[in-house]
Amino acid sequence: MTSMKVAYFNCFSGISGDMCLGALVDLGLPLPDLSKALEGLRLPGFSLRHRRVKRGGLPATKIDVQIEKQIDRPMSLGEIRRLLRAARLPEVVRGQALLVFEHMADAEAHVHGIARAKVHFHELGILDALVDVVGTVLGCHLLGIDTLYSSPINVGAGTVKTGHGILPVPAPATVRLLKGLPVYSEGPSRELTTPTGAALLATLVRGAGAMPPMTMEAIGHGAGTLDPPDWPNLLRIIIGESSSPAESDRIMVLETNLDDMNPQAYELLMERLLAQGALDITLTPVIMKRGRPGIVLGVLSDPAKVESLLRVIFAETTTLGVRIQEMSRRMLPREMTEVTTKFGPVRVKVAKTPGGARSKAQPEYRDCKRIAEQTGLPLRTVMREVERKLRRFPC
Repeated sequence: MTSMKVAYFNCFSGISGDMCLGALVDLGLPLPDLSKALEGLRLPGFSLRHRRVKRGGLPATKIDVQIEKQIDRPMSLGEIRRLLRAARLPEVVRGQALLVFEHMADAEAHVHGIARAKVHFHELGILDALVDVVGTVLGCHLLGIDTLYSSPINVGAGTVKTGHGILPVPAPATVRLLKGLPVYSEGPSRELTTPTGAALLATLVRGAGAMPPMTMEAIGHGAGTLDPPDWPNLLRIIIGESSSPAESDRIMVLETNLDDMNPQAYELLMERLLAQGALDITLTPVIMKRGRPGIVLGVLSDPAKVESLLRVIFAETTTLGVRIQEMSRRMLPREMTEVTTKFGPVRVKVAKTPGGARSKAQPEYRDCKRIAEQTGLPLRTVMREVERKLRRFPC
């Protein structure tokens, strides 16, 4: 069985873009190789410098982005999209880097109540953010990492000064980005997880929790800028080999029988369950006692979402009880990237089959639906164009 290289991001002191770069270089990624690959951005005016430091008594690598000529204005998501598409980068790196910025834009738009197209990246220090995001995605690619996992994320505490004034830690955008991931607060009263770090996790990791089974090969420590006393402010990344052809986790299965509901109510029920984090929902027609037709509602859930989903089921259905089971689940490793079509960008979920010889690529339905609504084209026309592109997609 072909093995797979996995990385585990141990975020016991949070995560930021420069910490990711430092940990990847500390793992053995040659800095000249990373710097050379980043030239594909075609953005003059920056260079990378690395130095050995200590954080809480632990040795680590600190990466500093030396800015010689800063981008002198905010950039919109559309401008970043055009910049990345013109970059000389591997297709998968371009796609994943763009997804990171799309996640950040979505979070900022939600927090400030504006359209995503009106979000401008300004207080991030856009050149720093571009180097941190693209450099992290590139670094994982150059190290041959197939799948990323994360520990629960330490977000820090206290307040942080931003362009919008003093805000609580974690910052509102960070909270939005980490929705659905396990978090906690410990250590110094400082921001430990930045929006950039949160967006990288939200985009790249395939699971968060305990370390997956692996044969450890290397450990890297990336230092944060802050050096609080008696606290190791660094990110630890562990990489290793896993011979498992599929990822494994635990899920909860919620089921209930319904025979006295107006079928029109199911649409809103499903929308609200998905909004609360349901992984999947099924409605199965059955014949119940005394020959009555009925529906079995089935909901797959992360263990942390069970209570919120139960509240929706009891509020939106006529049921008086719900069956709950814990089950194991095996999944093919997957990643989200993007392909460019003549109608615009479409996100694609790519899953690697056992042995890694073949891949399965599935377009994101919501992107195809959005294009169909914007252009007035039949959905099947959009899907055929995406499928045509996928036949040449480098899975």
